[in-house]
Amino acid sequence: MLTSRTFLQRTRAGAVRKVVREHYLRDDIACGAAACSVCVPPPPGATCLEPEPGAASSLCPAPHYLVPDTNLLLHQIDIVEDAAIRSVVLLQTVLQEVRARSAPVYKRLRDLMASPDKHFYSFTNEHHRETYIEQEQGESSNDRNDRAIRVAVKWYNEHLKKMNTEEKIQVIFLTNDRKNKEKALEEGITAYTCEEYVKSLIANPDLVDRLACISDAGNEIENARVIFPEHLPLSKLQQGIKSGTYLQGTFRASRENYLEATVWVHGDAEENKEIIIQGLKHLNRAVHEDIVAVELLAKSDWVALSSVVLQDEGQNEEDTEKEEEKENMARRHLFTPADRRIPRIRIETRQASTLEGQRIIVAIDGWPRNSRYPNGHFVKNLGTAGDKETETEVLLLEHDVPHQPFSQAVLNFLPKMPWSITEKDMSYREDLRHLCVCSVDPPSCTDIDDALHCRALENGNLEVGVHIADVSHFIQPGNALDQESAKRGTTVYLCEKRIDMVPELLSSNLCSLRSNVDRLAFSCIWEMNHRAEILKTRFTKSAINSKASLTYAEAQMRIDSTSMNDDITVSLRGLNKLAKILKKRRIDNGALTLSSPEVRFHMDSETHDPIDLQTKELKETNSMIEEFMLLANISVAQKIYEEFSECALLRKHPAPPPSNYDILVKAAESKNLEIKTDSAKALADSLDKAETPDFPYLNTLLRILATRCMMQAVYFCSGMDNDFHHYGLASPIYTHFTSPIRRYADIIVHRLLAVAIGADSTYPELTDKHKLADLCKNLNYRHKMAQYAQRASVAFHTQLFFKSKGVVNEEAYILFVRKNAIVVLIPKFGLEGTVFFEEKDKPKPSLNYNPEIPSLTVEDTTFYTFDKVKVNIVLDASNIQHQKIRMALIEPKILGSGVPDQTTLKEKASDEPEKKKKKLKK
Repeated sequence: MLTSRTFLQRTRAGAVRKVVREHYLRDDIACGAAACSVCVPPPPGATCLEPEPGAASSLCPAPHYLVPDTNLLLHQIDIVEDAAIRSVVLLQTVLQEVRARSAPVYKRLRDLMASPDKHFYSFTNEHHRETYIEQEQGESSNDRNDRAIRVAVKWYNEHLKKMNTEEKIQVIFLTNDRKNKEKALEEGITAYTCEEYVKSLIANPDLVDRLACISDAGNEIENARVIFPEHLPLSKLQQGIKSGTYLQGTFRASRENYLEATVWVHGDAEENKEIIIQGLKHLNRAVHEDIVAVELLAKSDWVALSSVVLQDEGQNEEDTEKEEEKENMARRHLFTPADRRIPRIRIETRQASTLEGQRIIVAIDGWPRNSRYPNGHFVKNLGTAGDKETETEVLLLEHDVPHQPFSQAVLNFLPKMPWSITEKDMSYREDLRHLCVCSVDPPSCTDIDDALHCRALENGNLEVGVHIADVSHFIQPGNALDQESAKRGTTVYLCEKRIDMVPELLSSNLCSLRSNVDRLAFSCIWEMNHRAEILKTRFTKSAINSKASLTYAEAQMRIDSTSMNDDITVSLRGLNKLAKILKKRRIDNGALTLSSPEVRFHMDSETHDPIDLQTKELKETNSMIEEFMLLANISVAQKIYEEFSECALLRKHPAPPPSNYDILVKAAESKNLEIKTDSAKALADSLDKAETPDFPYLNTLLRILATRCMMQAVYFCSGMDNDFHHYGLASPIYTHFTSPIRRYADIIVHRLLAVAIGADSTYPELTDKHKLADLCKNLNYRHKMAQYAQRASVAFHTQLFFKSKGVVNEEAYILFVRKNAIVVLIPKFGLEGTVFFEEKDKPKPSLNYNPEIPSLTVEDTTFYTFDKVKVNIVLDASNIQHQKIRMALIEPKILGSGVPDQTTLKEKASDEPEKKKKKLKK
């Protein structure tokens, strides 16, 4: 049946025109009920509605289906996802509104529809002959859609009466819209609010905890003083941003000072700038990573970052008790997030005793102007705080690392086993299985991306090959496996486990270049002279058979051995000799050699707890592999940019702004050393010269500090940028080609390179620079989150190590001087921590901070950057939510009122005051 829809549309010129569109209606759209004999039966395997038994709800004595409206789904999605909520009809009207207003909620609904246990059914009411309605004259779109939902609910109830079942099935309309509910009841529809229905669920009383607090105004404390300014309406914000009155940017809360944040203003690269926000009132309820609008203060009121380390210890108990007495809410508690950049959240729960000492997920619902903290609701219990599995889950969720098992839809695209190289595979490949290829990796590495060879040619030159796993052979563009790999973006390496980007069959088997098995590769092969100068470069898809899988230590032992002269060892020596020349040339060109304190844990074989912690020792072979990976990445970057100037996926490292180096320059000056920062070459040269014979570790400290001054390297599309330079490597062009098992960027680069050499044909999205730019955005985000997750894993295992060690005294060096603390590095453990000179409820010592030097004088003792100190280290477990390594100064000893010492620290770390248990917080 054909009808038409008429609506008014404003043209770009401002004129209004009438638009008429054809709209097809049908009478064969099924209701989705499994027991329905009236509708066309669904195809085998299709999701059907199975009614909820009447006994499930005290309000609904009959078996029933649920029909939620748009706002309910948007605000109560955590309730809808719970296993207790099943047999839901999702109307087309509602799904379209949800899709337009929240992509994440829409994605969650799509996942629910795909889950067979939930029995969620999508009903196309906008194309059903009996449920489609026209918009009436003077009726708003919102009111029309509300009416369309009510019409569909009434149709369902009438339709289901025709079913030949013993018990009649009822349809329940769920809405939190008061007007919509009143109209539904007037029309004879059974309607409840989400809260009413959830509270009626007999077997699920705890589900009430997951209800979102919708109205901020309704949750404000009566007569309480207003803490924050009112938020401006969206229309006024948009107008202000357009006129330049307000600036739009990303809010980034400080890790060190809860009363301070920066806003990174959006704009072109030249316009990017950071704005400092200070004070509770000016922060105005923004949460880390929010998109915010900012109004600049008068220039006379501008300030610099404070240099104070300040953590939110919450309201004092007296204030909390007064507020709770006023609110009369015994079930209200304070939730403390794992990430200190997120504010505490008020939640209501009946499960306080059950949730004590647990890691839980909480969602923020709103933040009233007169409340110190936002309101939220309980979502999920993850497990006991401190438990290894629980803490790993927490850090993966906290850093948004996709870690669910690969779905069957993804696994369906894996090759069938047993697998072997076929004639078809070899039709466009070079057979290099005769070459003496080997891999060099860390111990226990199973995802071996790369292998190398070096051999002498008859003309006296050398042939050097870097052979990279051909992952793109197994992952075809656009299928479920490719989409999942693109979404994950990178493999995440934690201390005890690995979250793979691709399924294990590929990552640890078919794509891993293990020894003595045939593998598919993508090879970059150079002809070089003995001065490591490249004479020819060629790229080829290949088949290889690695002759050895070596660790860095094993490869180094072969190179250093006087008795070993087999083909593998000779190849390694040739590679090592060339790598030294390549490295020297890079450094001469201005490449930076920086440093970061990386640690390695030795685990107990049974408990898997860390029993030893030490900084990683790098060997000559680490550098050897690095040089050839860098060279391959540069060579490939040049090739794909030659072929695809508008859509090459490249990687750049922007030069830091001069102000980034202030702390490094001042720190060097305090030791009478000069660091030049006008170019990467100047920085590299001055770092090489910055040595003191009586303080050999100083140069390492300077390089660690220089690393902190750097910008983040990022992926980008060549057609969307004009700055390709990689500052740290001093290379005009660079990409990632050498790790496709663990980086999705490399898979895209492999596809581009395959087209460039005629080994594969392109596909449309590969040459769409806008889609590639969006992909780069996700890859940069995933890469950053993976780094944060890895650091969090190291921090947690460090805590486990010191938990078993007890109190430890170690030498340390000052990295940063703050107004009330010093940040120190302990070389033995690669551990960084803060030593505070003030303690709560204790008299404050005399503190004098000089930002110019910088230095901090505590009583009569002055501390400078890079000073050597001795600290006491202990795990403070007094706060189960934020267990942390605490440090106190042992040497030099400071005598003075209020200065924390190691005795106080030991007591504080082991003491858990009874009053903490009385506090209403988790």
